[in-house]
Amino acid sequence: MLTAKEKSLLSALEPRAASEGVEIVTLEIVGSKKAPTIRVYIDAAGGISFDELARTQAWVGGVMDELDPFPGAYMLEVSSPGIDRPLRTPEHFARFAGETVTVKTTGPIDGRSSFTGELLGFEDGCVIVAADGADTFRIPYDNIKKARVKGTIDFSA
Repeated sequence: MLTAKEKSLLSALEPRAASEGVEIVTLEIVGSKKAPTIRVYIDAAGGISFDELARTQAWVGGVMDELDPFPGAYMLEVSSPGIDRPLRTPEHFARFAGETVTVKTTGPIDGRSSFTGELLGFEDGCVIVAADGADTFRIPYDNIKKARVKGTIDFSA
């Protein structure tokens, strides 16, 4: 799911994040090669406040300055994962069982590479999704390109 560069940056940030009481949900590098943007999505047990985002932006910026991951300029964005939270680790897939998710795969499974349905969990190296209302798919974790919780808003409450 992550490129080698993204994995390297994530590995450098995770120890500090743990000591700060923050989980790095995921990290992505987007934009042009001359001026890329590094996006770091964070979460914490009580949620993420604006103050937490500012504190995290400061120490992540310091770590990035030490690493100097790109020659020249780059942008750094620190954000909460939002309503369509990315799922990256086996723990994420276990924790969000029962939620509606979208999963995209690197190669077809039963003739398809996109699944939307209820996340049933993570078992034996596979993400289990009940898609199309009834069919259950076991998607090998190594075959997942991108996965997200499909956010919903209930306006009746």
